[in-house]
Amino acid sequence: MTSPMYTQSVPVFKQMLTALKTIVAQTEAHATSHSIDPAAYLQARLYPDMFPLIKQVQIAADFARGISARLAGVEVPTYESNEKSFADIDTLLTHTLAFLDSVNAAQFSGSETKDIVLRPGTPKEKKLSGQAYLANYGLPQFFFHVTTVYAILRHNGMAIGKRDYMGSY
Repeated sequence: MTSPMYTQSVPVFKQMLTALKTIVAQTEAHATSHSIDPAAYLQARLYPDMFPLIKQVQIAADFARGISARLAGVEVPTYESNEKSFADIDTLLTHTLAFLDSVNAAQFSGSETKDIVLRPGTPKEKKLSGQAYLANYGLPQFFFHVTTVYAILRHNGMAIGKRDYMGSY
C-alpha cells in the first residue's frame, strides 16, 4: 500500500514543478523572441515588498525538497540559491525533480506521526506532526510560491492559463 503522505506530496510537487518548468521555458522563449531583457521577468514582483520571480521559484523548489526529505527521513538537499538566469532556474527545477524521483513511498511510512521541528533552536521554533506539517504548513507554502510565479508572469503579459499552471495530471 502506498503511503498517503507520499501520494499527497511527491506526485503533487512533481506535477506542479514540471508545469512550472514548462512555464519558465515558455517565458524564456517569449523574452527571446520579443527581445525582452530576461531580468524584466526574473526580477518582476507583484508588489515592491514581495520577492521577485526568481526567488519565488527557488523557495517553491526548496519547499518541495525540504518537505519530501523530512517526511522520507533523508537529509534535505541544499542549493546555494544563486540562480540568475532562466537556464539556472531550469537546472534548479531539474535537480529538484530528480531528487523527488529518488524518494519512494516506503520511506514515507509512518511519517504522519513523525515530529517535524521547524526553525530549531530559534525563538520561532515550532514542532508539528508530519501530517500537520504537510497539510497545514508545507503544501500551503509550496502552493503560495508556485501560484505567485504564475501570477507574476500573467501580470507581465504571459499568455498562460490554468492548464499551464496545473500541468499534466
